Amino acid sequence: MLVIGSGIGGAATAWHLAARGAEVVVADAARPGTATEAGAGIVSPWTSRWEDALYPLAAAAGRYYREFTAELADSSFEVVGGMIVSADDAELAEAQERLASRAADAPEIGEVRRLDPAQARELFPALAPGLGAVHLAGAGRVDGHLLRRALLSAAERRGAKFVEGEVAFRADGTVVSPDGPLEADSVVVAAGAWSRELLAPLGIDLPVTPHRGQISHFDLPDTDTDTAAWPVVLPRTSHYLLAFGGGRVVAGATREAESGFDYRVTVAGQREVLENALTVAPGLADATLTETRVGFRPGTPDGLPILGLLRPGLAVSTGFGAGGLTNAPFAGKLVAAMALGEDPGFDLSPFAPDRF
Repeated sequence: MLVIGSGIGGAATAWHLAARGAEVVVADAARPGTATEAGAGIVSPWTSRWEDALYPLAAAAGRYYREFTAELADSSFEVVGGMIVSADDAELAEAQERLASRAADAPEIGEVRRLDPAQARELFPALAPGLGAVHLAGAGRVDGHLLRRALLSAAERRGAKFVEGEVAFRADGTVVSPDGPLEADSVVVAAGAWSRELLAPLGIDLPVTPHRGQISHFDLPDTDTDTAAWPVVLPRTSHYLLAFGGGRVVAGATREAESGFDYRVTVAGQREVLENALTVAPGLADATLTETRVGFRPGTPDGLPILGLLRPGLAVSTGFGAGGLTNAPFAGKLVAAMALGEDPGFDLSPFAPDRF
């Protein structure tokens, strides 16, 4: 088995294949802007507004996190809780109702409760004073870099091999690397935003495009509170906040569908991130801006991932958009099963490549 791509999708697929006893080779090149390395790492699919085919997949993926990370050393996944924040009582009531309706089928959500602004600030002291919240106990966070490394290390312990450098398909389906052809009975393309150009020589036009996300990291000075216990903060926008230990807070993110592979922190992008962060959490104003990461998320026309067989012996796992760190580990399990000729046990028809 050959897995092309070592981001979260490729790493998870390789780990699952190796666990099933397959001989696995993972091939990838070091590229700036891989989505996994820049991702924030919120695992809370139940708070999303997804009502289409993506929600059942995401809910199953959120449930699966507790299972597969228990098998990994240093996965970095922790359940810290989450808060949907707003100054609008109607918005909070709608969010609470949605979570309550989903909790029947997703006990992982945990306790759901309303918080007044003072209670919300007790949990996340940097919040604006006027923001109330709906808190769910089951939301989690993960460091994408550490999770990817844990998956690849575990796959290597199970016999997986690694090839570094650019690989490419020839028109006849052969995969070539800097060291020569790579032979495999089956290939899984998990190359994120680069999947389209990788598959083009085969006459396959996979509509995956790079969506740039700019995500900023702050260090809080002289923090008395243990920031590792702060919950994920989810305003009613595409922006968010989450904290890690040691006073680190992450704020994001832009969603730039027309960026191409332009690996830059832009003035407009930085302003967008900072303005949204400080509107929700003005207590971050004195923090140090330590870095802003850029990641190219693989987007699709309908916003759904692309999972399944392109042809016999060729599978794909990509198109996760901003949800890769949540959904790709579970998708890796399903695509690994398909690559082995097995029934994945989950309806992947909404994500089939031939829908395009």
